[in-house]
Amino acid sequence: MMLGGRFDIGATPKGLSPDMVAKIREVEATLSDEQKDHARWTLTWVEGRATVTLDNGVTLREGD
Repeated sequence: MMLGGRFDIGATPKGLSPDMVAKIREVEATLSDEQKDHARWTLTWVEGRATVTLDNGVTLREGD
């Protein structure tokens, strides 16, 4: 079992694929400075695949 957690804009948790990190950076590039200061990602693992959700509701799933 893998545990997830929360992480800040610009951070890269261990275990994420380069493709997932690229998707996260694409979303982060669209955020305002205020959003970048306050928003955080939540990382969860479902059946071994990463799912990240930004506080504003944007959700990315590995393999999508």
